[in-house]
Amino acid sequence: MPLRQVLPSMLRDPARALVSFGERAGGEVVRLNFGSFRPYLVTNPEHVQQVLREKAGNYVRAGHDLHWRPLKRLFGDGILSDGEPWANSRHVLQPLFTARRIDGLVDRLAESIEEAIDELDGPARAGQPVDMGAEQARIVCSAVMRVLFADKISVPDALRIMEAQDSIAGSVIARILVPWAPLAVPMPGDRSFRQALELIDELLMPIIRASRETAEADGDDIVATLWRGRTPDGGRLDERQVRNDTVAMVATATETTISVLTWLWPHIERDPRIAERLYEEIDRVVGGGPVRREHLGQLRYTRQVLDELVRLYPIGWLFPRSAVEEDVIGGVRIPAGSTVVVSPLITHRMSTFWDNPEVFDPDRFAPEQVRARHRWAYFPFGGGPHQCIGMHLFYLEAQLIVATLLSRYRLRLQRPEVPGVKLAAALRPRDRVELTLHPVASVAA
Repeated sequence: MPLRQVLPSMLRDPARALVSFGERAGGEVVRLNFGSFRPYLVTNPEHVQQVLREKAGNYVRAGHDLHWRPLKRLFGDGILSDGEPWANSRHVLQPLFTARRIDGLVDRLAESIEEAIDELDGPARAGQPVDMGAEQARIVCSAVMRVLFADKISVPDALRIMEAQDSIAGSVIARILVPWAPLAVPMPGDRSFRQALELIDELLMPIIRASRETAEADGDDIVATLWRGRTPDGGRLDERQVRNDTVAMVATATETTISVLTWLWPHIERDPRIAERLYEEIDRVVGGGPVRREHLGQLRYTRQVLDELVRLYPIGWLFPRSAVEEDVIGGVRIPAGSTVVVSPLITHRMSTFWDNPEVFDPDRFAPEQVRARHRWAYFPFGGGPHQCIGMHLFYLEAQLIVATLLSRYRLRLQRPEVPGVKLAAALRPRDRVELTLHPVASVAA
């Protein structure tokens, strides 16, 4: 795809442009021309499986320094990198995120979420609109800081970190889209990035250093676990890697749930049939009481709604990889050292693999539909060795928040439009989502 077609569309609307590249390719491997940077775009589920799973050892993160470089200044080497630092961090952190352990946290997460949602009663009774993105940030931070970080990070500080992360997410987009620009060359967003990075370190480094002295006596919160953890060769993580992984886990345990759920409310507002099915299931399963562990397995349609939400707004939207050795994908020769780009944002919205892909339809994830679909047509959390370790946590957080909110309130948006997609380090809604909450009892009356 030539530069004269690629560049103008990327400047107008990057998210829409990327999906259009995939549609035009029709599942074939194509090379995108960004001038001096020419990655191979891989969209076909069979080819995605080859890159992320079957030949993951040949398609590595470590070689795509141009893409990782903007965010490496924030996350450094650790759980979000590759090679030995990634392997060490993954070995230490993985036990905290097994399905069995996360399931054991459900009731504590539920109680924390309930307490945070209690604060919405005032605006609901007064009929005051609320910014749902801001409220979800408060709810998620309240739960995650208590359950995963043992309140070592206060909720006000966590919210300040979230604001800094928001600033960083927007500030790096110029460098992500123009990855060949040297760091020494000033780019839009650089100053905002530096200020946000300084704030995050100012808030977290004293907590990280203090935790080192008490780690052996502390529980299994993330920071203490990082200090106590042993790498596969018996070593320990140094302060820099503990810092990198703490920053990464604060971001991944909060930001994704907050951003993704913001799109839910306008989607269900636009389709009353989906809303009614969701309300009916939650009312039937949860009733008027608190949401608990035993309810989650019965919230099957709620899970389908969340699956469809992360189809349209995947947790990771771009997975660049570097080819270690020459390979062939779909009949196209991939020279060693080439950049290969895999994107769930693109594959999930291609009519080649999905019927009416822009329509929000949770029935796509009915069991019979899932069985009929290629496994790698849907990969919102990545796949292979680097699949997001927080996937199970996301679903628990999101189910608890949705079920608790909708067991108490019916939501009415100030503007029913679905926000557009803004590309950043993670996908972001272009506009705020404001709504009013009406207590279920008053709606029934």
